[in-house]
Amino acid sequence: MKLRLHSLLAIALTGMLIGCTSSKPDVENVPEIELYNKAKSELENGNIKSSIKVLESMDKNYPFGPYSQQVQLDLIYAYYKSADLPLAIASIDRFLKLNPTHQNIDWVIYMRGLSNMAQDDNMIQGWFNVDRSDRDADYAAAAFKDFTYLVSSFPSSQYAADAQKRLIFLKNRLARYQLKVAQFYTKRGAYVAVINRVTDMLSTFPDTDSTKEALLLMRNAYNELGLVNETQKVDQLIQANLENMPKEEQRSFLSRFTSVFNGG
Repeated sequence: MKLRLHSLLAIALTGMLIGCTSSKPDVENVPEIELYNKAKSELENGNIKSSIKVLESMDKNYPFGPYSQQVQLDLIYAYYKSADLPLAIASIDRFLKLNPTHQNIDWVIYMRGLSNMAQDDNMIQGWFNVDRSDRDADYAAAAFKDFTYLVSSFPSSQYAADAQKRLIFLKNRLARYQLKVAQFYTKRGAYVAVINRVTDMLSTFPDTDSTKEALLLMRNAYNELGLVNETQKVDQLIQANLENMPKEEQRSFLSRFTSVFNGG
């Protein structure tokens, strides 16, 4: 009875191993073009995981084949679509290192920007409309750098227009984060840090609402430090911004004075 039970277990385990083995793409004795057509078909039909398995096998077994570069490009897209963003970025960096003059390099940089931007995205914030602009902005900064490089280096690229729109969004995202940091320093009385942070905002994001609001923090910091001349200069800058705003925006700006200091 024990022998029979052991035999059944052995058969079951063998079946599991065969099943696992059969799930892997068989690349032996299969022409490279057939493998690529299969991967392409799976990708076009939305079978991302199946496509990735074939592409990864090709990338491993045919690293110098005629489809090697296209396989790497397709892997970048497939990893991005499957939300495996760290692997997408690793593949992008590898491709850029190996193929710095490739004709589709603008697309590769665009995909790195998208991947970094996606890593910055917060699903909870989107679902519940929660403001989490205080979360770490490293991925947003990386995406901003990618899209800036794309727009400046490839202005005629078909991806430049979309990159430009994303830059506007990212600029405001980064400015909101800097405002949160300045509010944090204000609460702790670190007024020199506040001044340095807002000065950097004026240099990098001068035309954002967050920077205009940060001027209030800068004015307060100078005032707390007893620097009268600097306080007056910031007053003039705030006044200049107010004069360029429509009346409704002026009221909105002034009404945010309290919320800025309260971390709102």
